[in-house]
Amino acid sequence: MTDQAAADQTEGGRKRDRGGSGARRARREARPLTFFPAIVRRFPVTEVLNDEGLSIIEANAETILEEIGIEFRGDEDALVKWKAAGADVRDSRVHFPRGLCRSLIAKAPRTFVQHARNPERNVTIGGDQTVFAPVYGPPFIRNLDDGRRYATIEDFRNFVRMAYLAPSMHHSGGTVCEPVDLPVNKRHYDMVYAHMRYSDKPFMGSVTHPLRAADTVAMCRLLFGADFVDRHCVVINLINANSPMMWDATMLGALRTYAEANQGAVISPFILSGAMSPVTVAGTLAQLLAEAMSGMAFAQLCRPGAPVVFGTFASSISMQSGAPTFGTPEPTLVLLAAAQLARRLGVPFRSGGSLCGSKIADAQAAYESAQTLLPTLLGGVNFVLHAAGWLEGGLASGYEKFVMDIDQCAMMQRLAEGVDLTANGQAMDAIREVGPGKHYLGCEHTQRNFLTAFYRSTIADNNSFEQWEAEGAQDAAQRANKIWKQMLADYEAPPIDPAKDEALLGYMAEKKASFPDAFA
Repeated sequence: MTDQAAADQTEGGRKRDRGGSGARRARREARPLTFFPAIVRRFPVTEVLNDEGLSIIEANAETILEEIGIEFRGDEDALVKWKAAGADVRDSRVHFPRGLCRSLIAKAPRTFVQHARNPERNVTIGGDQTVFAPVYGPPFIRNLDDGRRYATIEDFRNFVRMAYLAPSMHHSGGTVCEPVDLPVNKRHYDMVYAHMRYSDKPFMGSVTHPLRAADTVAMCRLLFGADFVDRHCVVINLINANSPMMWDATMLGALRTYAEANQGAVISPFILSGAMSPVTVAGTLAQLLAEAMSGMAFAQLCRPGAPVVFGTFASSISMQSGAPTFGTPEPTLVLLAAAQLARRLGVPFRSGGSLCGSKIADAQAAYESAQTLLPTLLGGVNFVLHAAGWLEGGLASGYEKFVMDIDQCAMMQRLAEGVDLTANGQAMDAIREVGPGKHYLGCEHTQRNFLTAFYRSTIADNNSFEQWEAEGAQDAAQRANKIWKQMLADYEAPPIDPAKDEALLGYMAEKKASFPDAFA
């Protein structure tokens, strides 16, 4: 089966209009795609706790694990494993001797490579590197053309395509939106396949049922080869605790499936402080550390050395309405301190993104996103979900917001480079050439550097008022609307081995035919 036939088949049997594909290909060949490598920070991270403060949080987390315990519900195998490891198991609650979880986590790698089907897109997760991945999980999309509506599989593919084209997105992500037009029990096939076919960047797998996790692993084996998958991480996954202090059978089953297959897992308590954790930063930190440690340690019981990431999603809430709030000081402190705890634990860290509570891509969306994205970089987050496209507290994936966010992520790429202290960066030749009372615009150093001297936004308008008005007086969202449409018009899928593509499509077709659709 050809690449084109595969693409036609996966579009629900409808022949896609390929008019203009030659022109799009010509534009791509004339302007090669740009891909930024994962960010490597060139300056120290921001730390908000000293050693004494970190030791207090760690001791409190051990007390939670030992005295209060963590629920492991609906998974007898997990309870058997914990009892064999020396934990005190009482019904479904596990009490951990001090140090047990930490000693198990020591078996996990400090850093690991997630392999993409294009080796040039491989990413290292951990250390001084930061990997940006798109929004994850919303059931709705929003754009200026449609407003707010339920997401479809074509929206899902569109966000995968845009993430593929965005230089500052190092990762294709996972559930970039929830395609509600497909059966609940079968949509994971099309979602995973979209990442495999429409991008060649690393991606995330399904976690909504252990069998769906197993399908993801099976598809990865078809794409990468079974032996390669057993020895390398090719997919990473989001495993959320049911905070406070509980794991359910769905998440545990998915985690076991991926860990046994030697695939990565982001172990991430999902916390709205004040509702799912104490209202204080220190209390929230102790609880999320305990929850994350119990999950990462369980992964090591399933397969010692399985790659894990200490994750946290921590937001405050409005004490008046109960709604989550973003870009506020307290979650920033949680992020920065949790990153310190992860480094002391010796595992990569996930948090941050471009989070906001705004319903549209407006000023609130911009400043709340900036207040989460900048601490993400400065705090040393390694894996960043929701780096682009997040709206409405995670209920909507925004097309215009995605474009605005990838511009800011590219700005973080430049910021992370730090101060250039080479001879060119010191610019002493320019200072000598210009001397007192003149300007630098025409000097040789400026001419040599003017194309790359300053970050140039892809979306900001810095023209005069008269020119801005003559060009339609558009705001940032209107400009972003044009950009995402042009991105999709220019898109061409990266090549894929036709035999592997045919194997993936055959696997999906066979599995889908083996059980009835379910929409609930």
